[in-house]
Amino acid sequence: MQPNPQTGLFGIIPLVFFVLMLYFFIFRPQQREQKRHRGLIDSLKKNDEVVTFGGIHGTVIQVKEKTFIIRVDDNVKIEVDKSAISYVVKERQKE
Repeated sequence: MQPNPQTGLFGIIPLVFFVLMLYFFIFRPQQREQKRHRGLIDSLKKNDEVVTFGGIHGTVIQVKEKTFIIRVDDNVKIEVDKSAISYVVKERQKE
């Protein structure tokens, strides 16, 4: 008995469908989120109020190449990686 060549083709269609589903429902949204987060980090300026992924609230007082220095209380400043910023609470007022 010889194998039917069409059987192999129909066997691979579910695999291709599964890979496409992974791309559109997992990888593509994740890439969009990373791009959005990169844009957020690049747009941060002095006096923006931010929250880190660790839940620390503070105000950006200095922007460095790979880090931010944020003020979390009077006379309390911490340096965090740029990737540690989760979101912006309030952007600085335009002058």
